[in-house]
This record gives sequence, C-alpha cells and structure tokens, in this order.
Amino acid sequence: MLEAKSTLSYRKYPSTTALQCFEAAARLLSFTGAAQELYMTQSAVSKQVAQLEDMLNISLFYRTSQKISLTPAGKRYYLEVFNILSYIESATTSLMSYVDNAETLRIMAHPTFCARWLIPALAGFNEQYPLINLDIREQEGPFFSEDHDIDIAFLYGEGVWTGMESIKLLEEYCIAVCSPDYYDKYIKSEDGADVHKLGNCTFLHLNSRTSAWYDYFKQQDIHIEGTFVGPRFDTFQACISAALLGYGVALIPRILVTPEINSGALRQADDYYAKAKSAYYITYPLTLGNSHKVRAVIKWVFEYLDRVTRN
Repeated sequence: MLEAKSTLSYRKYPSTTALQCFEAAARLLSFTGAAQELYMTQSAVSKQVAQLEDMLNISLFYRTSQKISLTPAGKRYYLEVFNILSYIESATTSLMSYVDNAETLRIMAHPTFCARWLIPALAGFNEQYPLINLDIREQEGPFFSEDHDIDIAFLYGEGVWTGMESIKLLEEYCIAVCSPDYYDKYIKSEDGADVHKLGNCTFLHLNSRTSAWYDYFKQQDIHIEGTFVGPRFDTFQACISAALLGYGVALIPRILVTPEINSGALRQADDYYAKAKSAYYITYPLTLGNSHKVRAVIKWVFEYLDRVTRN
C-alpha cells in the first residue's frame, strides 16, 4: 500500500531572495534602488520579481517607462512579506546571539515600570546567570494572550489573573509632582504648599486611570472641582515628561519618579502619599512554577527590592 504524500510537497513557495527583491523594490518603488541596496544588478532584481509574479499568477507592480508603483495586490502582499522577512531576521539574530545550552526568559511589563524600575532591578542578572537570556518586552496589555509567548510578567492590578500564579511585589503610593517653576507660579505660599491650591492647577491624567485625581483628593476629604479635566496621556512616562515641561501637576507612583525628585527636576506639589487600591505583582503561568529561570528572576528581583528598601 502506497503511503499518502503530504500536499506540502507539491506546493511552490517563493525563495527568500525573491521576497527580498520584491520587498526592497516595493519599499523604494525602484528596481534600481533595490538593486543597489541588495548589491545585485537591476536586471537580476527585475527577473526575481517577474518570476515571483509568474508563480503567484498576479501582477504586483504597475510598470511605466518612468516609474513603478504597487498594484492593490502588491500593497497587500508587501505588508505580509515585510512581516515575514522581519520575523526571519529576528529569529536568526536571536539564535546567533545565544550561547549553547542557554535558555530564554521572556518578560513583559508596562512601559514606564519596565524602563524606570524593572531594567535597573535586573542590572547584573546576566553576569550571575549567563545561561539565561532575557527577552524584555514592553506592553500596556493584554498579557499572556495567544499572541504573546511570555514566561513572566510584572503587572499592576488586584493579583488575580486566570491560570496565573501571582506574587505581590510592592504597594503603590502616588504623589503629585510638578516642575519647580510651575510650583513657584501656581502653588507656593508663604506657609508652604497648600493642597487646596492644587485646585488652581492643570491636572495631568493617565488614560487608564481617569479617576486618579478624584480619588487622591477623596482620600484627604477634600473637594476640588475639575479633577477629571486636563491633558491625558497613555503612559506615566509621557505624564512625567509633560510635568517636566510645565504642563501642570501629574500624579505619579513614587517609585517611577525617584530620579527626578532626587535631582530636583521635579518636586512634590503636596506632601500627601496616596495609596493605590492595586499593587504591582510578579505573575507567571501555573505550569512554570518550578521553572529554574522563573525562580531565578523572582529571587533576583526580591533581593534588589530588599537592597533598595534598606537604603
């Protein structure tokens, strides 16, 4: 009995060279430019693209004596090819950068927390664990979806995520900050800062926490009008940048604005520390509870937190 053959063996796939020629020509809208970029002759690039069109049985370019332009099908195919070539490049360079027997630890965190707390916390990790390669990604969310192959994430929330183990890392305390010039102009008084005077300020908001200023004043039993009004930003980093430039007063987690406070670039507009309802957690899939690389990074991060707290 003859064994059935996979239909894959009969399919035709374009070569990487053909895809590279098409991508470069589509991006530059020039066979000559693509040839120069790829160190090929113009005729060789044109031939590769023509063979690709023959194989697909569809025109990818409109050709005139003066220029080329993408057909609707060419525009669609370009986006797909660009992603494919980018993936191949990423996979290849990642593999070449790893030493034998090394593991990859895929970490995800919110952008500002990642840049301002997590990356400093992980300094020196690779020296201690040379066989664990860190792949750190920044994202607002969602996390742990089918599109993200993540081993561990640093999340802000209530500590409950389906199928995840969660370990509380630290509580969040937010402070009102502004530039020294803004403070002197809108807040300063002879008796020092007066929280009621914040009502004369422009409030800077994080899009994901639109009620933060309302909650801040509510905790202090203070009524301020217009707590939902003011410029809005997607990240704490953008809020910090706006505060530095004198846009207004931003409500920022203390751990994320420590450098600016210590340097004097920003100052507290009020002495109150607002405890957030949520906290920062280390989370990972339940299936990775005994993973050496996951346990290693958890141990490292908590040792860093202990050192920072003691100092």
